[in-house]
Amino acid sequence: MASEGTNKMNVLLVESDLVLGRGIKATHDREGYRVTWLTEGKQVLQQVLSESFLLLILDLELSDVDGLGVLREVRSHSLLPIMTLTLGGDVETHILGLDAGADDYIVEPCSSQPLLDRIRVLTQRAGEKSNQQLSMGRLSISELGHQVVWNGAPISLGRREFSLLLELARHRDVVMSRIDLERLLYTNDEEIGSNALEVHIHHLRRKLDKQLIVTIRGVGYCLDSRAA
Repeated sequence: MASEGTNKMNVLLVESDLVLGRGIKATHDREGYRVTWLTEGKQVLQQVLSESFLLLILDLELSDVDGLGVLREVRSHSLLPIMTLTLGGDVETHILGLDAGADDYIVEPCSSQPLLDRIRVLTQRAGEKSNQQLSMGRLSISELGHQVVWNGAPISLGRREFSLLLELARHRDVVMSRIDLERLLYTNDEEIGSNALEVHIHHLRRKLDKQLIVTIRGVGYCLDSRAA
C-alpha cells in the first residue's frame, strides 16, 4: 500500500518521440517532478498499477501500440488523471481521447508554461477528488492514497488486494463475476493461476472480516454492505 503523499510529484510520461520526450521530461525535472518516461505503451498499465503517480501524460501516437487502446486500458483500471498529447490540430483525435477517458489534452509541440499550467489545474482537481472517500460502516477506502481503514485502523493490502476490494466496494451488494474480477487484476499477457482470485479473496477476509465478501458459487463474489 502506498503511503500518503508518495505520489505527490510522480509523473508517468509515455512519449515515443525522443526529442519531445526529452523536452517534456526536462521541463518537469526543473519544476521538481519525478518523471518516469516510457517510450512504448506495452508496459503502461503495469507501471500504473505497480506505482503511485500524480498524473499520466500519454502520447496518443505511440510507435508500438494504439495510444487510444492504452488510454482505455488504463482508465478501466484506474482513476489516475490523464493528459493526452497529439500532434497538430486533429480535433477528432482530441474528442476520441476525451471520450476514452482522458481528462485533458494538449497539442504538440507546445511551450513549457502552457503545459505546466494545464497540469497544475488537472492535478489540483485530482487533489480535491482524493479527499472524497468511499465509506460504509467500518470500511473506508481512499483510492488515490491507496489507503484502507477497517474498524478505525489502517489495513495494509497488496496492489491486487486493494484493487479487488475497491471494485467490490464500488459494486457493493452486486455479484461480480470471476471473469470480470480477473480482468481487473491481471493484464492480458499475465498468466493467471487457477486459484489466484480465491487466494486474494481469502487474504481480504482474513485482514477484514470473513463475512464481508460472499461467495456466490458458480457466479462470482459480492461485498455485503451489511457486514461492513
